[in-house]
Amino acid sequence: QDPLAEGGVQTQGSEFGDLELDCHPFPHLLIRNFIQSDSFTENLQRELLDLNFHEKSNDLYKFNQSDDLKKRKEPHITGLRAALFGLFRSWLGEVLGIELEPIVDVSCAKYQYTDVLLCHDDELEGRRVAFILYLVPPWESSDGGTLDLFSTDDHFQPHSVVKSLVPSWNTLILFEVSPISFHQVAEVLSEDKCRLSLSGWFHGPSLERPPRHIEPPFPRSPHLPRDETLLLEWVNPLYLDVDYQSQVQQEFEDSSEIQLKNFLKEEKFKEVSEALRLTDVQWTKQGPPNRRCYEVASLESFPQCVSACWELLCSEAFFLLLSNFTGLRLHYLSPSDEDEKDQEDEEEGEATGSSGDTPSPSTPVCVGELRRWAHGDYTLLHDGDASKAEYALDLLLPLSCPDWQTEFGGFTSYIANEEDEELLMVYPEENSLALVYRDKETLKFVKHINHRSSTLPIGDSCRRAVYDFSFVYYE
Repeated sequence: QDPLAEGGVQTQGSEFGDLELDCHPFPHLLIRNFIQSDSFTENLQRELLDLNFHEKSNDLYKFNQSDDLKKRKEPHITGLRAALFGLFRSWLGEVLGIELEPIVDVSCAKYQYTDVLLCHDDELEGRRVAFILYLVPPWESSDGGTLDLFSTDDHFQPHSVVKSLVPSWNTLILFEVSPISFHQVAEVLSEDKCRLSLSGWFHGPSLERPPRHIEPPFPRSPHLPRDETLLLEWVNPLYLDVDYQSQVQQEFEDSSEIQLKNFLKEEKFKEVSEALRLTDVQWTKQGPPNRRCYEVASLESFPQCVSACWELLCSEAFFLLLSNFTGLRLHYLSPSDEDEKDQEDEEEGEATGSSGDTPSPSTPVCVGELRRWAHGDYTLLHDGDASKAEYALDLLLPLSCPDWQTEFGGFTSYIANEEDEELLMVYPEENSLALVYRDKETLKFVKHINHRSSTLPIGDSCRRAVYDFSFVYYE
């Protein structure tokens, strides 16, 4: 019976010799000993390893990939390509009851220590069935690199990993590309094994896609009515000096970003850091996995000093301080480039005897989170991000990351929309307040925190974690 077509799969997995078939969480088929000749498979592996590989790295993945194998002349690559997209494609089309196109779409990937491919669904126009052929040494689940399959919620969004397939020599995996085919390649944890695979897609008519789920926006709030007393209590006096604020503003206006080191008073910073490590704060994992994976603290569970720091970042006095740092109109007392023009327009109106109602300026608002990051956490760019992008000021204040290394990941990367080149990377640095102004064409993500971060000492915490206050301010 048709193993992948709708209605053709039993609710429980089935095995037929070297074939293993399952529809949970979406239709997939595993074929062991796919290539009958051991010598052919070994020669194929050698040819693939001799290819030129290019490092690929963005928000979603980090691994090495070969050039397209469509026109390679090596005998064993050529033979497998002809078999896959010839007889095997015809058989698969008959099994599915659809016509698969003779499009050759195949490449080779090498995943080594800390390489990863995060949660995604593979959906792209024309892709109907994905395939992966593994050519790996003896592999255990503890080596990482498993193909993880996700269940989905009522909105067709990925929820959690419900099945992990361990790579195995000469094993082919097929799965149907659909709106729910969310999967990932788990981070490779072995420091000496190479996860070599040949993968691609068979093209055909795409499955119908339900309307994309739109997440509700985070609620934004105006400033809290707190005066400069809070600043005097918390902020390094250097940053309250008016002349120094002018220097900061000049630098910020030149580059649209700045890092203010030792921003909080040392004793206040230590108090907040200690409270987060030692107090029973309530943390909630954020998802879905195709967008983000980290934890957020519940406001109601904040220790007193953490609440006070939160109030500082939301306060009217802090909004005005940010205006002085950046030149942005985040407080009605802050000057702007429009003030002089408004004054000229007002004088002209008086001279001509005209009067017109000027709309009141919009109220500056902010939205914030207290986040906890650990190995495996990340955020991803999403298809709808660009359409919702706004002018905004990002604030980041990291805590508890004294020995953080660049190679761990966990940095915030800013990129131009539809461009791969990174405009800016902001690395976690203790008590260094990062301010970044982004326009509507700038997107951001937090790079996956990899296994190297596990080399950090545990210290007083039960998990190796980095904390940060993350706020966005809108004029």
